[in-house]
Parts: sequence; structure tokens; C-alpha cells
Amino acid sequence: MVTQQHSYDFRPVTEKDLPLIARWLREPHIAEWWDDPDKEIAEIREHMDSVSVEPLIVELDGRPIAYLQSYDPHLEDDHPYADQPFGTLGVDLSIGPPELAGVGHGSAILSQFVEELFEEGAPRVIIDPHPDNARAIRAYEKAGFRPIGRRHSQYGDVVLMAVDADEDDDENLGD
Repeated sequence: MVTQQHSYDFRPVTEKDLPLIARWLREPHIAEWWDDPDKEIAEIREHMDSVSVEPLIVELDGRPIAYLQSYDPHLEDDHPYADQPFGTLGVDLSIGPPELAGVGHGSAILSQFVEELFEEGAPRVIIDPHPDNARAIRAYEKAGFRPIGRRHSQYGDVVLMAVDADEDDDENLGD
């Protein structure tokens, strides 16, 4: 299991990372939830120069272990999550190596990354797992996300989940 001692590094995806990401996208634990790997790689390549999406590689001790992207739904025309508060950022995460899935990296990566987004001023972070992806939903709940509704859009059927920057402050108001 993952311990709190783990610290992850987030770096921009480069052209050299695309074959690794493509390999990950073909792994059964990821392929079930993502579209065709060739289509996804083409989109990730486009995002590398995008203003609205930031594709990242997550590293642990210098080893790439996950693909993470953050996006601003307010910078994309007709984005289905543009109804979220201004400044909200969305994230998507996939643990690459199968042996690292289901052992706690997902919630630990998200906890660290969300904290960094809050420090940069994001008021809310959202994530949108498929309703049948119970493992992902549990990991996101461990990272502090809570379901805020079901949506159906071009991204399919999802459980929209959110964590707000001020939730920690609210918990301490009664102290």
C-alpha cells in the first residue's frame, strides 16, 4: 500500500512520452474506461500545445507511473461542466502500470495534485468517472471528492465529483 511518505512529481507530457501512454491505454484496467488508444494519443498530442488542457506525467522516484490531465471547462466552447464555479479545474487520472493500480496511488496522487491546484487559486476541482468504475470512485472519495450529480454528455455517462478549496476551512469553523 501507498504511504504518506510518497511524493509525486508532475511534469508536462512530451512527444517521447506518447508511446508509453499508448502502451498504458492498451492495459485492460485503463482500456475499459478510455476510447481507442490511437484516438486518445492524437488528442493528448493536441493538448500538449493547448491553453485549456494540461497533459502531465506523474513520476514516483523518477519513474513515470501515471497520466494526469487538468483542464479548464470554461476555456472550451460548450463544455458540459462550464456550469461549475468560475476557476474550477477538472482532472483525469490513469495509473499506468497494472501492478500499481488499486494500491493507493490514485488517491494519493490526486490529494497532492488537488492541494497544489488549491494553492494556485482553484476554488473547486472536479473529476468525472464512469458510474460503473467503482475502484476509481472509491479512490476519488479517499482523495476528498464527493458526488455532486450524474451527467450524460459527449464524454458518456459520468458521476460528476468535486472537492472545494474551502471545505477544510468549513470543517474547522466550529472549533
